[in-house]
Amino acid sequence: MTSTDTLTTVVVPGQHLMTALLGPRDQYLRRVEEQFPETSVSVRGNEISLRGADAEQVGRLFEELVGLVERGHELDDRTVDRAIGMVRSDERPTEVLTHQVLKGAKGRNVRPKTAGQKRYVDAIRNNIITFGVGPAGTGKSWLAVAMAVQALQAKQVQRIILTRPAVEAGERLGFLPGDLMAKIDPYLRPLYDALYDMVDPEGAARLLERGTVEVAPLAFMRGRTLNNSFIILDEAQNTTPEQMKMFLTRIGFGSKVVVTGDATQVDVPDGRSGVRGLERVLGGIDQLAFVNLTAADVVRHQIVADIVAAYEREDASSRRGADAGHREHRRQRGVSADG
Repeated sequence: MTSTDTLTTVVVPGQHLMTALLGPRDQYLRRVEEQFPETSVSVRGNEISLRGADAEQVGRLFEELVGLVERGHELDDRTVDRAIGMVRSDERPTEVLTHQVLKGAKGRNVRPKTAGQKRYVDAIRNNIITFGVGPAGTGKSWLAVAMAVQALQAKQVQRIILTRPAVEAGERLGFLPGDLMAKIDPYLRPLYDALYDMVDPEGAARLLERGTVEVAPLAFMRGRTLNNSFIILDEAQNTTPEQMKMFLTRIGFGSKVVVTGDATQVDVPDGRSGVRGLERVLGGIDQLAFVNLTAADVVRHQIVADIVAAYEREDASSRRGADAGHREHRRQRGVSADG
């Protein structure tokens, strides 16, 4: 990339890369132009000329997109949008989107898809305990299972333990058919689904039969010491503070722990979630990290990200309203006291 005070030029090494970069009927090019309206984009041959307020930033974006294509990454609208967000945040899409966690079932590469997910994966790799907190669709559980399978394959741990609190979200366990495990199975199904994405069904069945992978409700953790294990506590917002303390004190030598939760979806009857306020209590402990994911990290359908963002705006508005009400109440009490 070459720059002057008014012009930035990106040279794309090859027409095949240019075709992939611009997209069908130049739709990726138009997407970039829409996001950077103050910068004009001109394409001639294998050169992209940029002029305007964001020319340098758009130049970095195109260089990053070229790097993705060169590494065999297929571009689509969501990838281009994510790359735009990363460049605006001084992140490098080539470092985030090409970082391979695991080659999953059917040869599928498991990679982070957002900068937040990359920070989450790095935190899991570099810490003993990682808390991944964020809304639905941010890949918290899926990536945690991928990291667990990777650690098992690398012989860093001897087993994987997947656990969840069996909290009734508007339904009663007693009315479900079957024995205790049959009643609890639906609560653990998302963890099975993630496991089958990482390991073929036959391999997953063997791991479960041998006890190399154990899936159990949180209540079954009490009294145990878990050594040489990769332990995932999913849906942790539905633990009580007492259950969270019980779980965290089960950790033995050679183990790694990931705790995932969404503080906006608490189903604990009295609302006493074991996740709320936990960063204040445990923050600063060595080898323990908190990663907060947001609507920007949602990797499901775009409408899911829009829904999460709408709820986040409503929650922020409600908090501002509550704070204003508290301030007015204190002001009125002060006036009454003076009177």
